[in-house]
Amino acid sequence: MTGLEIRSIDYVPLDERHGKLWHLGPLWFMSNAQIATLAVGLISITEGGNLIWSLLAIVAGTVLGTFFMAFHSAQGPQLGLPQMIQSRPQFGYVGALLVWLFAYVQYAGFNVFNSILAADSLHTTLHGSVKLWVVVVTVVALVIALVGYDIIHKAERILTYTFLVIFGVFTVGVLVTLHYPAGSFDLGAFKWTPFLAQFGVVAGYQISWAIYVSDYSRYLPPDVTVRKTFYWTYFGSALGGIWLMVLGTLLAAWAGKDFDTITSINAAGDKVFSGFGAIVLLFAALGLVSVTALNMYGGSLTLISGIDSFKRVRPTLGVRLVTIGLTAALSLVGALAATSNFLQNFNNFLLLVLYLFIPWTAVNLMDYYVVRRGHYAIAEIFNPRGIYGRWGWHGIIAYLVGFAVMIPFFSVGTLYVGPAAKALGGADISLFIGLPVAALLYWWLTRSIDVAAETRVAQAEAAALEQATHEHREP
Repeated sequence: MTGLEIRSIDYVPLDERHGKLWHLGPLWFMSNAQIATLAVGLISITEGGNLIWSLLAIVAGTVLGTFFMAFHSAQGPQLGLPQMIQSRPQFGYVGALLVWLFAYVQYAGFNVFNSILAADSLHTTLHGSVKLWVVVVTVVALVIALVGYDIIHKAERILTYTFLVIFGVFTVGVLVTLHYPAGSFDLGAFKWTPFLAQFGVVAGYQISWAIYVSDYSRYLPPDVTVRKTFYWTYFGSALGGIWLMVLGTLLAAWAGKDFDTITSINAAGDKVFSGFGAIVLLFAALGLVSVTALNMYGGSLTLISGIDSFKRVRPTLGVRLVTIGLTAALSLVGALAATSNFLQNFNNFLLLVLYLFIPWTAVNLMDYYVVRRGHYAIAEIFNPRGIYGRWGWHGIIAYLVGFAVMIPFFSVGTLYVGPAAKALGGADISLFIGLPVAALLYWWLTRSIDVAAETRVAQAEAAALEQATHEHREP
């Protein structure tokens, strides 16, 4: 594929499949290895946990959360579809709007946070107005997202190689030059509440990537296998996430109450040598631009999916331009209007959004790997009167019940602490409630689905699907 990407939510035909499987490794490594991820590693330290148990909670949460996210990635090459459009077989042609709305809010929300953080990094190093840098970051990310899939993959590979050098030196500096409070490595100082809070936020953060993943594997040929796609995604994302979250915990333990992401990185970098903090921040800004582009790209696909639920959308460059532009404009307005008070509460807002995707990932994965075992009639996903129906009540009911049973276990700072969470001293174990309940309920509700009949429909439509996809392509 060369030039600007045209395809959006439509099926990618076999003769357009390209790329190398290992490219998923650096893509998901670098997506996680940016300084917005630092904030995810602060929870335990700020709630009174010590350093060693914070580190263990980060590793354990990443190991679990990335497991679900990487299984979504394996769907891309097999189906040739972006992630969120795959919700139609579970939730229905119109019913999938439920999760698409939440996904779009998440894309826009993360971009507000990412663009402000990138602008602060550039303001600290290159000076100039923060709002000006917000505009610059947004415009550059928009251009990358518009060019599309291939340039995003290539940019993340280049950034990964550079990251390993710059953040490799920075991490060694943090480990060697910083001093940590007494008792930081005392295994006897275990506290359940901060440990579970850290574990839950990390696992939820990793699961939140699930709404993106097959967007960036759907151009790969289907013979790459589910297992290998899973491995490259899993280890890339897990290593990038653990690295930055651990850095966040180390910096927070060192800085204490004075911790500020930009200031602390700058100060810790300058302990390696004078001016190195600025180098780290400049590179960090590039990483944030790249992940902002990912969010715009995914946001565009989600918005097109939503529009397509009401009126069939022909995949064209013009459609991509309008939806990416709208997604960029929304996050730009949000970033320019943000106040310091807004940013203080923003993590709580994002946590609430992440809750919304725990039952979705359970339903989607149960459907793909257990109920339908990867057999879908792709053409029917785009048929408003197709075999999947307009409203997928099996998925909707499982989702709503899965979310409802999580509510008593929510622990969202000062916003809301459920009765079960209060009984656990503020610990949030909602992840362990919502995932199995939604998954098992969906499996029970879908026992009557005739998967063999759906498979026959898929086989009958396969050749026509390939031909139709080419016919609808913009000349």
